[in-house]
Amino acid sequence: GKCYKRHRATEFLDFLKQIEANVPPDLDVHIVMDNYATHKTASIKNWLMRRPRYHVHFTPTSASWINQVERWFAELTRKQLRRGVHTSTTQLEADIKSFIERHNENPKPYRWTKSADDILASVKRFCQKVDNSL
Repeated sequence: GKCYKRHRATEFLDFLKQIEANVPPDLDVHIVMDNYATHKTASIKNWLMRRPRYHVHFTPTSASWINQVERWFAELTRKQLRRGVHTSTTQLEADIKSFIERHNENPKPYRWTKSADDILASVKRFCQKVDNSL
């Protein structure tokens, strides 16, 4: 993990270069990301096109709620940041890095617990409730 002051293509390219330096060259790299403009600049597209082992998967527009990565950030917030007092950015970044280190000692994948049909049925019920309340 790494904290950045800004979220631009420059920082994202730095992140990609870190992946490149740390993942063995015989492995494919799959990146799941949202449709944020930073991820689609010419410099990023060109960098990725020169590396065929990289496979990019975009989450659907306006559907970032399905992104499992957001669950990890929710854990970070709940377990590390919510009750913390941070008097500086340096202190905040130190707490984030500490959480990452603890998390990486025993990482576990996130798994869907419901089928796509269950999720769609839940969305349908929600939409019906909203429609009936209008």
